Amino acid sequence: MNQLHGKHILIIVENLPVPFDRRVWQEANTLKENGANVSIICPKMKGYNKSREVINDIDIYRHPLPVEGSGALGYFMEYTVAVFWEFVLSWKIYFKKKIHVIHGCNPPDLIFLTALTFKPLGVKYIFDHHDVNPELYIAKFNRKDIFYKLMLALEYLTFKTASYSIATNSSYKEIAVKRGKMPAERVHIVRSGPKLERLKLLPKKPKYKNGRQFLVGYVGVIGEQEGIDLLLESIKYIVEKREDIQFAILGGGTSLDTLKALCNKLGLNDFVDFYGRVSDEILMEVLNTTEVCVNPDKPSEMNNLSTMNKIMEYMALKKPIVQYDLKEGRVSAQKASLYAENNNTADFADKILYLIDRPELREEMADFGYHRVINELSWEHESKNLINAYTDLLTPSKATKYLTSNT
Repeated sequence: MNQLHGKHILIIVENLPVPFDRRVWQEANTLKENGANVSIICPKMKGYNKSREVINDIDIYRHPLPVEGSGALGYFMEYTVAVFWEFVLSWKIYFKKKIHVIHGCNPPDLIFLTALTFKPLGVKYIFDHHDVNPELYIAKFNRKDIFYKLMLALEYLTFKTASYSIATNSSYKEIAVKRGKMPAERVHIVRSGPKLERLKLLPKKPKYKNGRQFLVGYVGVIGEQEGIDLLLESIKYIVEKREDIQFAILGGGTSLDTLKALCNKLGLNDFVDFYGRVSDEILMEVLNTTEVCVNPDKPSEMNNLSTMNKIMEYMALKKPIVQYDLKEGRVSAQKASLYAENNNTADFADKILYLIDRPELREEMADFGYHRVINELSWEHESKNLINAYTDLLTPSKATKYLTSNT
């Protein structure tokens, strides 16, 4: 029996618009393809400014988010506005069509506040754990103060409210069980596997190399913990040795202008192209042109425990990778990556140069990564885990068992 058939699922995501958030969009389409009616609440951002839109029969409601948080006050304003609109739009949607499940995607760990108001009506809450917010707070502010304790409290309340939880990897599942006190059988691992029809293998386009022989690429958020400042130090090290490598940095974020200024200060403007947020077409063209792709995420507990979407996307495009030696980075990439000594920007640069000068090794690593994604990590495989999570959530016997054990 298909437990999803006819069920109305409301997905709430605060930090990125949909369909730009690829994981959420893949989840939404998978649920729809398995018989569910799906609505989404998300913020408006550049390129996604319509308040209401229907794509693939999925109703998308976007709310204003006038402030993208960076400091404490900025985050407070951002989250306050988001919580207000999530609450208002959720009830607006409910009065149009009954909601059976609220699917909350953090950060922040505040969506449970909206979900709580629906629990007396029998609406279930499933928590999709994208980021470990207490560790993210440490990565941003380098301290364990009252706000860190608040992050821990909000995380615990989120797990307490949720009937089931989705973890992006085994490290996140461990947090759900140990810190969130959730029974292990109610935590399902659903990795952010790439959808292969989107990640197409294309011919190289030399125009992105700026007249140079090689291209090294990065795609992702441009924030403090993503380590683009470390990458620029590595690039400085490289261009002092040779000038035949161009670097492409794709993505947007709160630190973009700061990092552009740092690039200029280091005298690297001729070697580094900041593309900002780009269309999938340009993204695929640039990444397919690269010889090597990088993940310079700063070594921190948050990054150590987190699975980065970019790693699997690089692998799906048959690209060898250089990254720092972080736990979940190794779990994902295995032999598709070289691992630099943590925080050692010279070693990171040397690993890039090592691959640039060894085309046979690049091809061997690329093939390993590609086949790992095809056979194990693509969304074709992970989508089944999502459906299993919902089957458990919506199976009456299992729900009754949980309610009995949680009273």
